[in-house]
Amino acid sequence: MARTTKTGRTARPADTPTRGDRQLALGRTGEDLAVARLEAEGMVVLGRNVRCREGEIDIIARDGATIVFVEVKTRRTMRQGSPLEAITPVKLRRIRMLSGLWLRAQAEFYPATRIDAIGIVMSPRPTVTHVRNVQVDA
Repeated sequence: MARTTKTGRTARPADTPTRGDRQLALGRTGEDLAVARLEAEGMVVLGRNVRCREGEIDIIARDGATIVFVEVKTRRTMRQGSPLEAITPVKLRRIRMLSGLWLRAQAEFYPATRIDAIGIVMSPRPTVTHVRNVQVDA
């Protein structure tokens, strides 16, 4: 018999994943697929989920002499639209700002950089779309 909480809701068993847990797992799976795609394209992944006080960069990779800052968006289905549509100009400007902070913190100088976006739709089977050199509106 199902237990109810004080608010009258049915209590969830402790081992049942929450929506947040499922979304984190989806994001991790998407980032794993993105890393596999970047490596298959010959890039070297330098970092994942690189955080600072101002935010997070999903993936930092090296493509030859170019440092690539990658934003990854994953969706279960296309029901809410393309995952790439969720990467807004505001988000891209934030990534540009974060990339500058990361570059200034490095001992090595990197003259060439770019921002890429990877959109992943999981259903019916994973489809990975890689867009190189996404432009940021000034």
